[in-house]
Amino acid sequence: MLMQKFKANSYLFGGNAPYVEEMYESYLSNPGSVPDHWREYFDALQHVPALDGSNARDVPHAPVVSAFAERAKSGPIRTLQAVADGELARKRVAAQQLIAAYRNVGVRWADLDPLKRTERPNIPDLEPSFYGFTDADLETVFNVSNTFFDRENLSLRELLNNLHETYCGSLGAEFMYLSDQDQKRWWQQRLESTRTRPDVDAEAKKHLLERLTAAEGLERYLATKYVGQKRFSLEGGESFIVAMDTLVQRAGALGIQEVVIGMAHRGRLNVLVNTLGKRPQDLFDEFEGKHADDLPSGDVKYHQGFSSDVSTPGGPVHLSLAFNPSHLEIVNPVIEGSTRARLDRRGDALGETVLPVLVHGDASFAGQGVVMETLALAQTRGYTTGGTVHIVINNQIGFTTSDPRDARSTLYCTDVAKMIEAPILHVNGDDPESVAFATSLALDYRKQFHHDVVVDIVCFRKLGHNEQDTPAVTQPLMYKKIVAHPGARKVYADRLVSQGVIAAADADQLVHEFRAEMESGISLEPVLTNYKSKYAVDWSPYLNRRWTDSADTALPMTELKRLAERITTVPENFKLHPLVEKVIADRAKMGRGEMPLDWGMGEHMAFASLVANGFPVRLSGEDSGRGTFSHRHSVLHDQSREKWDVGTYIPLQNVAEGQAPFTVIDSILSEEAVLGFEYGYSTADPRTLVIWEAQFGDFANGAQVLIDQFISAGEVKWGRACGLTLMLPHGYEGQGPEHSSARLERYLQLCAETNMQVCQPTNPSQIFHLLRRQMLRPFRKPLIIMTPKSLLRHPHAKSPLSDLANSRFEVVLPEVEELQADKVKRIVACSGRVYYDLLAARTERKIDDVAIIRLEQIYPFPHKAFAAEVKRYPNARDIVWCQDEPQNQGAWFFVQHHIHENMLEGQKLGYAGRPASASTAVGYYAKHAEQQKELLSAAFGKLKGYVLTR
Repeated sequence: MLMQKFKANSYLFGGNAPYVEEMYESYLSNPGSVPDHWREYFDALQHVPALDGSNARDVPHAPVVSAFAERAKSGPIRTLQAVADGELARKRVAAQQLIAAYRNVGVRWADLDPLKRTERPNIPDLEPSFYGFTDADLETVFNVSNTFFDRENLSLRELLNNLHETYCGSLGAEFMYLSDQDQKRWWQQRLESTRTRPDVDAEAKKHLLERLTAAEGLERYLATKYVGQKRFSLEGGESFIVAMDTLVQRAGALGIQEVVIGMAHRGRLNVLVNTLGKRPQDLFDEFEGKHADDLPSGDVKYHQGFSSDVSTPGGPVHLSLAFNPSHLEIVNPVIEGSTRARLDRRGDALGETVLPVLVHGDASFAGQGVVMETLALAQTRGYTTGGTVHIVINNQIGFTTSDPRDARSTLYCTDVAKMIEAPILHVNGDDPESVAFATSLALDYRKQFHHDVVVDIVCFRKLGHNEQDTPAVTQPLMYKKIVAHPGARKVYADRLVSQGVIAAADADQLVHEFRAEMESGISLEPVLTNYKSKYAVDWSPYLNRRWTDSADTALPMTELKRLAERITTVPENFKLHPLVEKVIADRAKMGRGEMPLDWGMGEHMAFASLVANGFPVRLSGEDSGRGTFSHRHSVLHDQSREKWDVGTYIPLQNVAEGQAPFTVIDSILSEEAVLGFEYGYSTADPRTLVIWEAQFGDFANGAQVLIDQFISAGEVKWGRACGLTLMLPHGYEGQGPEHSSARLERYLQLCAETNMQVCQPTNPSQIFHLLRRQMLRPFRKPLIIMTPKSLLRHPHAKSPLSDLANSRFEVVLPEVEELQADKVKRIVACSGRVYYDLLAARTERKIDDVAIIRLEQIYPFPHKAFAAEVKRYPNARDIVWCQDEPQNQGAWFFVQHHIHENMLEGQKLGYAGRPASASTAVGYYAKHAEQQKELLSAAFGKLKGYVLTR
């Protein structure tokens, strides 16, 4: 049976049979024409018994056997020596297969679980007998020059010992799935040359014990001082602090100057104190309910971020721990975006100076989709950060999962990382030396290959999900073992005592010393208080500023024409598609004032003016280069060349000498990770206009956590300002539920305390001034723009070039016709594309006593400007809010009390729009058209239904 398995796994059999037969034909013609090992194989094959012990041969080798039989009739009989040589050749092949098996699946036998709950699995591939070896072969010497052990010739016994030490100890590695041969050889060399057990001197061992003592000591101190309070203890996973210490120090030695860290709550307080150097007294104050007065809301202590500068062998390193809500892995893309901004600021395209570190839980790493989405960004041009070090605090348990079969569908929680061929190091949390070694290996690999790498620290969770939980209710057997476990610090201390590195009293003394330091409340880590990097960003000019709607966004006409010429100039011999050629030609006319501007030109002029003035622009989305509705064409494609690097031209990158960068990215098909990335980027760089554009506005649904937890609330919870801009195509053109609404009402519901802006501009001049205003005002607030679809080419949604020179962003656009103000009986207020439908209906019906005003900024609500428009029409008895969206959606429920506040005495407020609906829009175009007709009639007809009176 074992020999049959060998046959099934050997490269000499199965699907490779045609290749073997072809090789054999060459051998028959000329034995010297095939490689030596094949010649030895064919020489010996006729003397090797059948693999199942019978006289039969497997079908694929039948032609070979027949040929041997024919040759045997006329050729000399082989000697016994040939039989022996053939058997030795087979064993040589088997030895190589044994090496490959340990490299591939040796991790399955690794000693990873501190609780030792499972038996070693049955893996025949790792058994010598699987390859036909017996005890009699243990002293047979084989050439193993393809390994990195200390000798090229090893006995089978020595080979097995070396393989087991390397791949089946307290560190197990997965890397053989890597496509890059250099990377695979790198891992083989680093693991096999050390047997994964590097030399650790006595001082280093004492340092590791001190780190474990600090990790355990903090948790025990908090447990006794703040009984029952939530802290998401690290107990059971204390070696994670060893990993973080190693990471910071090793990173500094490798030239890293900044480490950007993202993690959820488990162990977060420990990292704050024992890695970043937060003062214990500050942590104690948070436990005791003290809070910052400058944050309207604040957040719980295990969501807080922190930054510091620490000393390393390579110089100062800046550490940043990002703020993170309870949504666990959602911080992943935020960290990547923040890292990319820091790299761009340094001009570091490879990721040599800034390191992203993501700390995961085992269940969330396997279970949350944002992990996969973020991994998918890793090697893409617009989002790469030079490789991320992932550390998994593997508690071997989910949130409340009591059965491993319900935790995931993969063998390891880290298997998702294999999608980008990230090597994975699994390490026993009870062995801090292996944890430190694995972390160092991960950093060295990242330095060499600029690729993601995973360190999976297999440990346990001593307490429940939080300190008020009783996990033994659902995991009784597991927690019996946990209760009996002395802890990683005690296990390692006992080991060092047995090795003579320390005395038992020394280990106890470390515990007492740490307790005394905690009592003092001072920082336990050496933090550099007076160091400031030249790359640090000064946010002070943008903080604590009063809200203002206005900014001087106009430009001189000469500058506008110069910019227009630059963005419509195409290199010689660059062949444009005929449709794009017309777009560029029309834009050139717009830039000369010969045609009114369309939306795409308004955008381009804003971008060009900003980069020319030193403000970088970063625009990303699933179709941002061309634009979902083919309106932008910021990336021009040479129709005679297809290669991106030589076949494209971006005019906005060629606006002026020494201009700021313009970056446009067609992102992967992801909302959550890409929006998180751009949010992270914007929080690290206030001088860049960062824009995320949804393909359709409602696709932002897939990133709702980012909108709810970060974009709308990050400033009031954490004091994190950002100027991120969201462009969300929105408009009812009869395209059905998924392609109509950007869910305007959701953003408005999140608005308070001037936390962000929600705008719906309706012409090119407005988008020009709005984008410029976002950067020129002295503060940074998220900007949500409901961008149009049909208005991109609407004949009336145009602006003269002069509006860019003589105007600004108007929060309210007034009536455009010269109506007699005292004859106006009704004011119709609206926002967005419905304005043009109202305008057309009014003209068609020859109505001259209804004024139409546009609310271009919905939040912060422009009370002063809106009230001024209402006062222009003193005889208007009705105000009607008209919208495309159903009544329970859109802006109606948000704006009605604001409008009511600005109404004149005796005025009435009514609603014109679609009826309330469970869906955002109807899917039948005929019904859409019918509803559109009804809402227009309601806008100009008698007030019905719910009416408010002033």
